Amino acid sequence: MARRKHSAPRRGSLGVRPRKRASKFVPRVKTWPEVNFDEPRPLGFLGYKVGMTHIIMIDDRPGTPTYGKEVFVPVTVIETPPMIPVAARFYEATVGGLRALTEVWAQPPEELQIKRRIKSLKVSEESVEKARKKLENNKDYVARVSLILASQPRLTGGLSKKVPDIVEVKVGGGSVDDQVQYALNILGIPLKISDVFREGQFIDVIGVTKGKGFQGVVKRFGVKELPKWNKQRKGSRRIGARSPGIGAISPVPQAGQMGMHRRTEYNKRIIAMRMVSDKPAEEAEKILREFTPVSAFPHYGFLRTDYIVVKGSVQGTPKRPLILRWPVRPPKWAPEQAPKVIYVSLESKI
Repeated sequence: MARRKHSAPRRGSLGVRPRKRASKFVPRVKTWPEVNFDEPRPLGFLGYKVGMTHIIMIDDRPGTPTYGKEVFVPVTVIETPPMIPVAARFYEATVGGLRALTEVWAQPPEELQIKRRIKSLKVSEESVEKARKKLENNKDYVARVSLILASQPRLTGGLSKKVPDIVEVKVGGGSVDDQVQYALNILGIPLKISDVFREGQFIDVIGVTKGKGFQGVVKRFGVKELPKWNKQRKGSRRIGARSPGIGAISPVPQAGQMGMHRRTEYNKRIIAMRMVSDKPAEEAEKILREFTPVSAFPHYGFLRTDYIVVKGSVQGTPKRPLILRWPVRPPKWAPEQAPKVIYVSLESKI
């Protein structure tokens, strides 16, 4: 008889409990990095997952065995239409943490349809003037500056909705006075992905994973299935008395919700960034076709606006909103430019 295993690694991380469904598809960013930019800029952006393909590029990571050689890389395409800064929010530091000091809203354009998302929104000249006056009187107490950004899903190729998604993005770089002036000056002006990130850099991707419903312990935690030869046992795909860790592991693996969780993918490199919003029609069509399969992306369609290509996979299904953020724990190697792409697969994959 083989020796029985008395110990086993913990099944499931305690850092992601409770494993319940996310409350909304657009998550809130809980942590922002500390950056040292010369000029202020937003530290995040919102995009929509399109699909995956693969490329062959020249490996530019120094010290790797494949440095300077062609490597096969799976990539994910994320469509990033320009966002509209609709408000600037200013925080003050208190004993209990940051507290909102005031907000300055801009009159949103009618085609943005932001009132369908924020039904109680009322922007008048009196309220804006009152907020600006309060900001001017308490300018010395401002500790953080944030922008309220509204996406434009109507500009994408795969989304049928018109109601924008609203995210709050911290402004970093420069002094606090520079951040305040930047936030007030950019209100109502479309913000592009190239104003926030650059090609080749690393970013964090925050989003909600695919939902898999109610699952058992075998699929949810990888518990070993029990032998089926014992007729007295009530089931094999369950936790039994002889299962390793039934008494030693806390918490005990249990059946429950799997998927549709808020998760963060750290340090995903931007392989390519393509801007078409300010290009002529013929040139824009050529750029959009560069990473698009011949028969379009499954469950999404064709690209219509700016997009980025990141290395590897990201969470979520096609059309899922993703928040792109400057990395909170960047790697030691900071690439100066994007790698050279020599081949892009344009075959449709389901």
